[in-house]
Amino acid sequence: MDGDRIPVEELAVKTAKQWFKDRLRFVDPEEHVRYQVELKPGHPELMDIFKRKGKVLVANDTSAAVGYAPMTKVERIVLDTEKHLNSPEFKKRFPESGEDIKIMGYRKNGDLRLTVAMAFVDRFVKSESDYFQKKRAIHEAITEFVEKKAHFDKIVVELNTLDVKGRGVEGVYITVLGSSCEAGDSGQVGRGNRTNGVIPLNRPFCSEAAAGKNPVSHVGKIYNTLTHKIAGEVHKQVSGLEEVYIWLLSQIGKPIDQPTVAAAQVVMKDNNSFESVKDEIQEVVNHELENIGKFTDELARGKIPIC
Repeated sequence: MDGDRIPVEELAVKTAKQWFKDRLRFVDPEEHVRYQVELKPGHPELMDIFKRKGKVLVANDTSAAVGYAPMTKVERIVLDTEKHLNSPEFKKRFPESGEDIKIMGYRKNGDLRLTVAMAFVDRFVKSESDYFQKKRAIHEAITEFVEKKAHFDKIVVELNTLDVKGRGVEGVYITVLGSSCEAGDSGQVGRGNRTNGVIPLNRPFCSEAAAGKNPVSHVGKIYNTLTHKIAGEVHKQVSGLEEVYIWLLSQIGKPIDQPTVAAAQVVMKDNNSFESVKDEIQEVVNHELENIGKFTDELARGKIPIC
């Protein structure tokens, strides 16, 4: 160690331990986790990017991304419900509720159906009957929250639908640490949430995964998050817009603040004219691209979440 500088291996482990402490109550980062840090050289041509001079780095890939705003009612309630279920207040009220929570939202006309998968923590469950009693209480709490937060003609919430009474531990969603990852169900980077926290099957989205990539030149990460931010700013600052979609296309070797394509696709409210707002939209997009250095700095510091 040199002065206040921390070796990257130590920093990586320290960061991982803090992640477990922040997100999984019953995972002891010292006892339950083994850490393996591997440092390997990158491709010489891509590593050369960091030696070049310029206001911002050049893109290390040719990649496209799209972000949108605002969220639909279903997207919003799915995200709000997951955040509520993983909030400190909910965990204090229902300690048997694990952090591994997945929510599928489905709307048909004015009706909403939510299917919730929630791992239970075994130390708080005495028996099979106790599990189903606690499950009923949690189900009622989820339904109450959704009905207060969302406005639909009919709301149906279902919880842990794989459960079958009479099968003991084989028929319930029970875990030791509150996460299915304890059994090796770790998922795959790129298959999960988009950077805005949901998996929107009826929205355009790119196949790039934002997690695990550098935040200063990897456009798969930067543009994935930036497009959502720009779309949100356009929707907030420009009146008369129902929906906003922002598309960015990079070209490898070109500065990340100069995408090959920066396009806005909007749905207007009522009879508003696109021509009347085109210049305002362009001004917002240009402002965000001009300040991309500040954005990547916040991304590197973890101030912008990657879901």
